[in-house]
This record gives sequence, C-alpha cells and structure tokens, in this order.
Amino acid sequence: MNNSARPTFRAPFRIAQTADFYDEAGQPKFADLGLGVFEGQGHIVVSKFSEHREEIAAEQLADVHGVIVLTPQVTADSLAGCTELLAVGRFGVGYDNVDVAACTANNVLAMITAGAVDRPVAEATIGWMLALTHHMLVKDRLVRSGQWDERTQYMGCELRDRTLGVIGLGGIGRTLVALLQGFAMQQPVAFDPLAPAEVFEELGVRRVGLDELLGTADFVSIHCPLNEQTRGLIGAAELERMQRGAYLINTARGGIVEEDALFDVLKSKRIAGAALDCFAEEPVKKPHRYAELENVILAPHSIAWTAELFRDIGRAACQGMLDLSLGKRPIGVLNPELFEQESFRVKWSRITAIPQEDLA
Repeated sequence: MNNSARPTFRAPFRIAQTADFYDEAGQPKFADLGLGVFEGQGHIVVSKFSEHREEIAAEQLADVHGVIVLTPQVTADSLAGCTELLAVGRFGVGYDNVDVAACTANNVLAMITAGAVDRPVAEATIGWMLALTHHMLVKDRLVRSGQWDERTQYMGCELRDRTLGVIGLGGIGRTLVALLQGFAMQQPVAFDPLAPAEVFEELGVRRVGLDELLGTADFVSIHCPLNEQTRGLIGAAELERMQRGAYLINTARGGIVEEDALFDVLKSKRIAGAALDCFAEEPVKKPHRYAELENVILAPHSIAWTAELFRDIGRAACQGMLDLSLGKRPIGVLNPELFEQESFRVKWSRITAIPQEDLA
C-alpha cells in the first residue's frame, strides 16, 4: 500500500507526566506546560502520575509509551520490564537524573528540550554579572538598614573591557556570548573539548584550555552538563588559578564545583564573588552556609524561570513526544544510535502502528 492510500488512524500513544508538575490539589504548578501541542491530535492520551517518588518506579511506566520527567530519577530499576516505554523526555536540558545508558539498553530514547532554555539562562547570567559587579544586593541592604554613608565602600565596575570565560559552549554558552556583544567586552574565551572549531570561529570566541580560561577570565560562567568528566571540575586548585577580581557563575549543576573549596575562597575574598543557582544537594531546606557571605548571590535552581521558559520547554518536550508518535525523529535525543537498531525500530513500529519503512 502506498502512503497516500494509508488510513489516517493512529494507534493511541500514551504519555505520562511526573507528579511534581502538579500541586497537592492536582492543579498545574506552572501556567503553561506546552500541552497545547497535542490539540487536535486524537491519538495522544496524556495522564499524570498519581504520586511523586524521588525515583520513578517501573509500575508507574508499565502502561505508557512516553514519560515527561521534571525532577525524579530514571534508573535501570525504573525501566525494568517496561516493554511499552518508547521515550523518556527530560523537562529541561540537564539530564543527570536520567540513566541514559539504561535507557539505551532498554530500547528507550532519552530526550532533552534542546534550545528551549538558551535565552532565559543566558539573560539570567547577564543579570547576575551586572548584579555582582554593581553590588546590587549590598546596596539594597544599605538603604534598608539606614547605612547610606557606607556606599563609598562598594565601588563597582562595568562589564566593559572585561573578559568572559565560558565553560561549555553549547546552546546556552553561545547565546550568552551573542547577547553580550553590545557590552564592549574583550574577546571571550571558552573551554569545551567537544564543541567544533567552526562554533568558536562563528562567534569570535578564542578556544583555550581550562587553566588558561581560569587565569584569564573576569567572569567564569559554567554551562556544561554534570557527568563523570565534569563532576568536581572546579576544585580548590582551579579556584586558586582564578584572578582575585574574578567572579564565578554557576547555572549548570552544583556537583561541578566543589562547595567546600568555593566557600573558602569566597570567605577569604580570594575571588571577588559568585552567583550560584545550583547546589551539590538539593533542595536546600535550611539556610545555606553561603548565606553568611555578602559576596555571593544565591537562587533555588530557578534563576532563569520565566513564563516563557516553561512554555518553551513544555512545547519542546511535547513536540518530541508527538514527533515520535507520528514516526518522526525528535530533536534533542541523547542516544540517537537507537534509530539504527532493529530492536528499537520494531518496537517503535509496533507501538505506533506505522510500518518500519515509513519511520524516519
């Protein structure tokens, strides 16, 4: 049968969301989770987990073809016996809570929402650069506490003529470099062993090793994933290489920076300051020791949260699932080698009722 003669019927494609997208009353915590992507797609059936677990249980995945995950862990145990599961969609670009190798071993695609977070994280990073260099939090407190005359102790500096150092020149790092072009900064430098040479050339970024970046940059901004290669990447020795007037900004993952070492250099003012959106252990349920320092700005892993961010992440996550249900290859797949494996294609065809030859 040729494609034009095929029936338009689509097999039901069941998608679940983890329970942490919703409050105790079952209402969405966020205004727009992108579910509008599924409007008019009668074959899509969306549900939510009845309870939140820190690690997804296999029984929660038993009857679904795709799951969109906010914070729970997806492990080998989560995937055990889940013969119907076709994809795990991480709501965001960090995927340290998803065992990609286990997904691959179980013929399950692991997907992230590539591109959806680039602009808001880059904007938030610039906001922090300005807040740090202009001592915005301290100056606010001076007025609130009636210490007006102490303002002369907090002379700031501009971004002009300073150097940005980016660790991880992916989508966020590239957007950050592009947005800073109007600030008259020096040529940015970046450390990323995986980024192709043409990316550096197109952006006018100088490729350097980590040691040179740390010794050169006035702002060290981290935008790489947390994995075995990057865990503890910035420790005591690396922090000692930073310039005394430099700032560290981490909007990636807490485990990339050794917190004890960073606390020591901030307390001794060995570096000028830091802005941190993420921590080694989250959530932080009691005052963090960093809170005693005035040269650090903290956020509860949400500095880039905007209505636009969640809308765009939601749309990207839902579009990935929709594409898969229609036999198309989604973007943001972390284990694309599965598309070439017969076992996965058989599973994909069976679940979607699309002949293998019509799958992308």
